[in-house]
Amino acid sequence: RTAYEILQLQTYYTSGPTETRAWTIGKGWTAPKAAGVIHGDFERGFIRAETISYDDLVDCGSESAAKSKGLLRSEGKEYVVQ
Repeated sequence: RTAYEILQLQTYYTSGPTETRAWTIGKGWTAPKAAGVIHGDFERGFIRAETISYDDLVDCGSESAAKSKGLLRSEGKEYVVQ
């Protein structure tokens, strides 16, 4: 954790039906740049990302519960990953 703070890094997560992955990115990166960590084509073709904060997801217990509470957000190219 201390190394991440010194290096100004953070982790973001992606989830699908069968897999959740953690990705390391720099603090202050926009969504397209973060998507590029997964694959360069994702950065070039980025349009929007659906996001749920980690705390909201844990509190709700599932993606569908978070969606039903209106906690799912659609973020564009200027979104700074948190």
